[in-house]
Amino acid sequence: MSTPPPTTVSPQTVSPESANTIGPTTAPPASAGATSASLKQSEPNPRRWWLLTIVALAQLTVVLDGTIVNIALPQAQEALGMSDGDRTWVVTLYSLVFGALLLLGGRIADFWGRKRSFIVGMAGFAIASALGGAAQSTWELLAARGLQGLFAALLAPASLALLTVNFPGGKDRIKAFAVYGAIAGGGAAVGLILGGVLTEYASWRWCLYVNVPIAILAIAAAVPVIRESKAHGNTRYDVPGAILVALGLGSLVFGFAQAENGWGTWPVLVCLPLGLVLLLLFVLVESRSNHPLLPLRIMANKVRGGAFLTALLSGAALLGGLLFLTLYFQIVLGYTPIQSGLASLPMTVTIMIGAGLLSKFLASTGVRIPMTVGPIVGAAGLLWLTQITVGGNYALEVLPGLILLGAGLAMIFVPLQNVALSGIAEHDAGAASAAVTAMQQIGGSLGAALFTALYTAAVSSYLVGKVPSQAVQFGALVSGYQSAFLWAAVIIFAAAPIAFFLVRPRREDLLGAGTAVHLG
Repeated sequence: MSTPPPTTVSPQTVSPESANTIGPTTAPPASAGATSASLKQSEPNPRRWWLLTIVALAQLTVVLDGTIVNIALPQAQEALGMSDGDRTWVVTLYSLVFGALLLLGGRIADFWGRKRSFIVGMAGFAIASALGGAAQSTWELLAARGLQGLFAALLAPASLALLTVNFPGGKDRIKAFAVYGAIAGGGAAVGLILGGVLTEYASWRWCLYVNVPIAILAIAAAVPVIRESKAHGNTRYDVPGAILVALGLGSLVFGFAQAENGWGTWPVLVCLPLGLVLLLLFVLVESRSNHPLLPLRIMANKVRGGAFLTALLSGAALLGGLLFLTLYFQIVLGYTPIQSGLASLPMTVTIMIGAGLLSKFLASTGVRIPMTVGPIVGAAGLLWLTQITVGGNYALEVLPGLILLGAGLAMIFVPLQNVALSGIAEHDAGAASAAVTAMQQIGGSLGAALFTALYTAAVSSYLVGKVPSQAVQFGALVSGYQSAFLWAAVIIFAAAPIAFFLVRPRREDLLGAGTAVHLG
């Protein structure tokens, strides 16, 4: 499939009403040799569809790892003699390192080379997974999870940047990002299913070992298929910015993770404000740096800003909703891990089907309609889940909600990366990709912490004045899950007005066939 060549207009020809449209962000001037290399790189990669398959496989590995390990934790805790606190750290440490280093990983991918970063990230992730699977003590498993987060912070932005560079425009770009979006939305549920199968029929260790053959396959395919691309011109690293954003994002993720123990605990009261202060200092440093880690021109457009906010809110609702749905299946309904994963399957199937259908019509409908309707449909699905009971009629109380939620997430995630990365100059592809992933990661941490606090409050309120019994305990748990689903619905619904009023890119900008507008 061919892509029409983009035409550009100098900044002087842009009218005021075009100021909010998306176009290539300006990048530092390149040398003549770099320009020649850039022109060569702009030629369509004849193997780009194979590249999409490889990148999708890598993205699936990173996304499902956030949930597949959750299923394995009870067995791992028993085998290694972990405390409840250590068990929490198995999840938190991965998110902490991943979230803290994402922006630095994106810039490394830009400057060092996206193909090279992809291969090293994939290989490192596999080695860390193998070390975790072979762990004989708690500290070995925790160290492996930290290493997984480190290499995921390199792999994830490199993967998305490769898509951005190899699918610069046209309907091919829409299809490619539809696949990527479907995996971003459904990968977590796939992790629940795969984790259930491996835990029940093999061992918790295989929830980590499974990444090794996937990585070997992805690397073997990547070497001949992926072409190297990297930023040219100014490629100096912004060390002060890297330190500030790593500490800032790390503080936020850690603070939100600790909120499940109470919002008044010292880690929350110290880390959340500290994270915000550090990120404000990061913005100040970036505004004055001539080689910023995250160029503020990436964030300066209201369309792109709307996409980032949507990523934050939808990530919070998705991960928060899935967490409590899994607890409901296993604790109240008594499902086995594999039954729990299979019970979540309709949502994943709906996302996949919705992504395929939407990718065919997105070029004509644009992104504003699905990104506005999607949060409303997703909120309706979560509201349906607030009707769950202790008796648990899956077909009536759960299945319709899962289908609605899957349809809504498809309408959000399919166009989301396309909007957030449209018009990004190749020089900034890794940095912009890392920013999108960071918003989803922070959203997931925020959602898990916020919904856990609301869940705990609802459970405590339900138990007041009641005589303890198993029926009362289950009733309290269901009340907590209902509260979490309700607030998840509120949060994802908030993305609808944001998309309606902010996400208004021109159709030709998304297709890459129209005028490229300088953002300044």
